[in-house]
Amino acid sequence: MNSSKCVAVFSSLLLFIFSAPVSQGQIDNSTRKLSHDIFRQLIEINTTDSVGNVTTASEAVAQRFRDAGFADSDMQILGPNDRKKNLVIRLRGTGKNKPLLLIGHLDVVEAHREDWTTDPFSFVEKDGFYYGRGTQDMKSGDAIMATTLIRFKTEGYIPDRDIILALTADEEGGKSNGVDWLLKNHRELIDAEMVFNHDGGGILSDRGKPVMMTVDATEKLYADFQLSVTNPGGHSSLPRPDNAIYSLANALARLEHYQFPFELNDVTRVYYERIAKVETPERAADIRAMLKNPLDGEAVSRLSRDPIDNSTVHTTCVATRLNAGHANNALSQRAEANVNCRILPGHSAEEVRQELIKVFADPSITVRYVDNFGNISDAASGRESFAAPPLRRDVFGPLEEITEEMWPGTPVIPDMATGASDGVYTMAAGLPTYQISGIAIDRDDIRAHGRDERLGVDSYYKGLDFYYRFLKAVTAK
Repeated sequence: MNSSKCVAVFSSLLLFIFSAPVSQGQIDNSTRKLSHDIFRQLIEINTTDSVGNVTTASEAVAQRFRDAGFADSDMQILGPNDRKKNLVIRLRGTGKNKPLLLIGHLDVVEAHREDWTTDPFSFVEKDGFYYGRGTQDMKSGDAIMATTLIRFKTEGYIPDRDIILALTADEEGGKSNGVDWLLKNHRELIDAEMVFNHDGGGILSDRGKPVMMTVDATEKLYADFQLSVTNPGGHSSLPRPDNAIYSLANALARLEHYQFPFELNDVTRVYYERIAKVETPERAADIRAMLKNPLDGEAVSRLSRDPIDNSTVHTTCVATRLNAGHANNALSQRAEANVNCRILPGHSAEEVRQELIKVFADPSITVRYVDNFGNISDAASGRESFAAPPLRRDVFGPLEEITEEMWPGTPVIPDMATGASDGVYTMAAGLPTYQISGIAIDRDDIRAHGRDERLGVDSYYKGLDFYYRFLKAVTAK
């Protein structure tokens, strides 16, 4: 779809009024407590790949559903090994339409106590925030989706289709990705007309002021590469400029100063056309200059100083891990680094691997591809990121309406996720996938994967209110 057609589609969506009534999601005390307790319980279960246990989290949430009256026949806990079992829940509907699948991952990125000011696996409330690993990415979303389905069940709400919730393992790493495993081994449990992934989208705010409601309509391709250098080494009293550590450091310095080409696609062009209307005059002017043909290179450079903008218009690669040396008194015989890349749609991991080889311009450096299971190969896949799904009226109509009710004047804007999610598996399986949430996060307080990860208390409960209203509107009879 070209950009002019995209604009026309979104203009028509803005004019569309969804016919089903939107339920007001007043959060009563029991719902608030249930949601708080599930959120806390999940944060305090370590689900890292190294020492954590996703199965424990699946079992804990399953018990919440049993307590709410869900039948055991509508719950499945299954996976490839004892630590990586996924939870699949089905809320029965009328069957008028094909099921809707909700997905969210239970695993989290590694976190070390010595790096944090609080215990990352303790649920801490202070200064108006909830702290803990997974508060942003994404146990908040898991708790919100679980609470919403329990609330539907308690109210006796019967949607126009089955709603399936899959809470899964190893989105953040590991060798047992739950969505991939379920699709390959038990697709009948999660087969659906479309998928809502809570691991993306939401309200982007600036100092607490909502700027836009984003919907991730496509995403970048994730790829890891192993850089390795070997040489004979030697005695540390006789340093040599070609030792492995120096060679690797020089290569990473070249990568630091290299920028992949600027590029817009159908989704990101519409994204910038829309946000230019709500940005500051300075940023709006740079965005419009960037959108011109020919584009204004200086405007692109100014915008690229912002990490979000830079990642939106460029493929990015960064070193994330280093390993070198075998003794304190010896020159390194081997040095390795992991370079993590997030690749724009339309480009493959192998294309980027070849580009990295050119950037390093050093035949002593070997660049190999590392797949999602940790296997290392000399060449990468030629697969590209998936194309954006159709912008369905029955999804965007309620989304526009409820966003206007809860955050008046805030536009709904499709964007490209600069990270990666389990949507790569559902889209590859032919299931249109939309990353949608109602959680608001300041653009300068995005702490997912970082130290002292946190989420605003008010943002969490407003996100809970949003999801109840939105999901009921989409599935109303």
